[in-house]
Amino acid sequence: MIPAKTLAGQQVLKDRSVSLTPRQRTALILIDGKRSVGEVLRSGVAMEDVQRLFELQLVTESDNVADQTAPMEPARDTGASLQQRYAAAYPIAAQLTAGLGLRGFRLNLAVEAATCYEDLVALSDKIREAVGSEKFAPLGAALRQDA
Repeated sequence: MIPAKTLAGQQVLKDRSVSLTPRQRTALILIDGKRSVGEVLRSGVAMEDVQRLFELQLVTESDNVADQTAPMEPARDTGASLQQRYAAAYPIAAQLTAGLGLRGFRLNLAVEAATCYEDLVALSDKIREAVGSEKFAPLGAALRQDA
């Protein structure tokens, strides 16, 4: 099954009007109408988190939403590009900092509090320092995509 965000799910990502756990938020970011549930689960999200998103009607099977979930094309390229970079980079940053254990607890909290691309860029040097350049490479690439 391939889940996709509903309009409500897209809105929740923007305004945080529904309280989600960090893993549920990560799952909601990853669900794009292209990835299967299995691919989303491989990112460290639990099936219970995905099921909760279905219960809240923030996601549905992609056949049910068709064009409603396609991202709207803004008049300017820059807004969509930054949001796409954030959507790609956030789960990577969350996974890297979560893997640090207690020594990265505060950094992980800062990543989870990041609400936009600029917030992640501001944390990127600290993340690189904590995990090393090799592990940081995928996050760096996600932040620089289409730059």
